[in-house]
Amino acid sequence: MTDVTRPDFTLLDLDALSEATGRIVVLAGGDGSLDKGARRVNRLTKGAVARLVESEAFSDMKAGEMTTLAWPANLAAEAVDVVKVEKRLTPDLARKVGAAIGAKRGKGDTLVLGGSHKNLDQLALALLLRSYAFTDHKTGEKDKVTKGAVTVMVNQPEAWKPTVDEVMAVAEGVVMTRDLVSEPSNILTTTEFAARAVGLKELGVKVEVLEEADLDKLGMRALLGVGQGSESPSKVVVMEWMGGGDEAPLALVGKGVVFDTGGISIKPAAGMEDMTMDMGGAGVVTGVMKTIAARKAKANVVGLIGLVENMPDGKAQRPGDIVTTMKGDTVEVINTDAEGRMVLCDVLWYAQERFKPAGVIDLATLTGACVIALGHENAGVFSNDDDFCKAFLKAAETEEEGAWRLPLGAAYDKLLKSEKADFKHVGGRPAGSITAAQFLQRFIKEDMPWIHLDIAGVADVKSDTDLAPKGATGWGVRALNRLIAETCEH
Repeated sequence: MTDVTRPDFTLLDLDALSEATGRIVVLAGGDGSLDKGARRVNRLTKGAVARLVESEAFSDMKAGEMTTLAWPANLAAEAVDVVKVEKRLTPDLARKVGAAIGAKRGKGDTLVLGGSHKNLDQLALALLLRSYAFTDHKTGEKDKVTKGAVTVMVNQPEAWKPTVDEVMAVAEGVVMTRDLVSEPSNILTTTEFAARAVGLKELGVKVEVLEEADLDKLGMRALLGVGQGSESPSKVVVMEWMGGGDEAPLALVGKGVVFDTGGISIKPAAGMEDMTMDMGGAGVVTGVMKTIAARKAKANVVGLIGLVENMPDGKAQRPGDIVTTMKGDTVEVINTDAEGRMVLCDVLWYAQERFKPAGVIDLATLTGACVIALGHENAGVFSNDDDFCKAFLKAAETEEEGAWRLPLGAAYDKLLKSEKADFKHVGGRPAGSITAAQFLQRFIKEDMPWIHLDIAGVADVKSDTDLAPKGATGWGVRALNRLIAETCEH
């Protein structure tokens, strides 16, 4: 598991700057202005910082961009990183600055001269998230990528103490999600995933693991059908955080396919190794539960994840099979590679039956069609409740996690019509992400506010993003945490 460095907010100490090792970060105003800490660094470096900020190169820089002065004279530090900022450090600019610092972070310590700037908590969070590296299986290299300490020197350190706890809660939730998504499937089996979720008991989360016998008794034959070809047992993990009053909880439901071969409808070999990330929805739900527990959220939230492995085998589900869901509907299986919706439908129904939630949000790396529609910039958002959806989209926008609403409509249901069962689970290539959402909506009770998040394009990406190196992003943890803070806590 990846450790998260706790940033230390300390009083600005000008006399300590000459002996500070690693990297010193100076925040310089767009007009070339330097605060007290920056002026001391400038003096120690014989005016090097001033020459930089007065240069044409600095003038051409955009806010949030960085220039490095390597091996500066009269300093023990290996570099002075000068970041251009506006007069006011807004939350989005603070994250941009933090990401620039995080991308440069190495084994040495990082010292940020924050002074009297606001939103330094967002800077620290972005720094931690952008410097993430998954190294659990790099033998002999782990020490090479170990990150140094992070210190933020400010004028009033006591004022920042509560926000550091918030930063750590969010960072640890995102990092847990990234670690889960990054793990290979021979390590992150359904049993291991469940064990990591059980570990949240240390933070006060109530965790229950439903085994195959329990799921069979409940009638979750859609979920069980997906995993019946695997040696890895199917499970549903239920996580409860009841930090609020007597109100009904928000239910988060995640698809946790720890590996997806496609089953009998087997995928092409090229790129199949990426299917270790097909548990991304369950990873986000688990990360959110860690975050809200770590920050002792005054809210009631339940997280449910369906854990299965989709494998070809003599016992595997076949195209053409008809299964009965927990709800009681019969479903004709058309393509065993469209397994995620079969996992979610049973867990969605169970979540509503057991917890009578105030609202439900499900997350899944569900369809390639969503990637075609929105690329890797936005998750697909589907909802039956405008106000609920607007609240989520606002939270996602505030956290700069891309999300775009797509339509639902009864006209799409005809694509799911079956001659042999109540309906089939795949509607063909047209509107693939929408018909998947239409299928899931059949398992949402009347008047239940619901959001479906298709995160196929954003859970794991092939190039660096603003706050993450290439690979697992942890998309959704920050947005959902904010949604909970703004709509569930009082």
